[in-house]
Amino acid sequence: MSGHSHWATIRRKKGAADAKKGAIFTRLAREIVMAAREGGGDPELNVRLQLAIDRARAQNMPKENIERAIRRGTGEDKDAASFEEITLEGYGPHGSAIMVDCMTDNRNRTVAELRHIFSRNGGNMAEAGAVGWQFERKAYFSFPSSQLSYDQAFELAIEAGADDVLEDGENIEIIGPVEAFKTIGDKLHAAKVQPEEAGLRLIAKQELELGVEETLQVLHLVEKIEDLDDVQDVYHNLKISEEALAALEAE
Repeated sequence: MSGHSHWATIRRKKGAADAKKGAIFTRLAREIVMAAREGGGDPELNVRLQLAIDRARAQNMPKENIERAIRRGTGEDKDAASFEEITLEGYGPHGSAIMVDCMTDNRNRTVAELRHIFSRNGGNMAEAGAVGWQFERKAYFSFPSSQLSYDQAFELAIEAGADDVLEDGENIEIIGPVEAFKTIGDKLHAAKVQPEEAGLRLIAKQELELGVEETLQVLHLVEKIEDLDDVQDVYHNLKISEEALAALEAE
């Protein structure tokens, strides 16, 4: 999974993902809406909402935007569009497996846009379950190692019931069972750690190793999928080598 952390860092540096501030706010607002809908509007009792608010504040999202998103999620804002969360599956180039978490108010539009991106970039959409069996959903947290040492993070994570703690020099990743998400999130919040990523991620059970050129072809498809408005997260089964990361960063 450490390759994912590197990949996310490069994407932020390049500014390719959510290049416009409005796009960032839209995705953050949708996450707040869904978190509030699922667990209520009190961040003290809803760790997913607390983490979403923390990320929104880190991006300087206005307070009124955050509060409006919470009201939409709890149903207080009756004029709010009705969003649903859907996960779609597909194959990328060279037999790669790709899962896409979306948040949409129009399922048909989202599916059509995603099918177009796949077909134009050497991939294709798959039936439900055709790709999903290769992944398992896990609680996932990623934060800069400057916020907490690896030893401290390891101790915190083990106490919270996590399965694994990874470090790549700049970032620390904590991975655990879905049911441990709230406990891990609460402990990180108490330790004043602000995750750059926090949520229930789909993690590949087995990673696919490809050459640098082939890896970049898959990652370019992933980038295009990530740029779709309705897409919240994209997961793949690639093992991203240091050579591929260096080539991506040099583009």
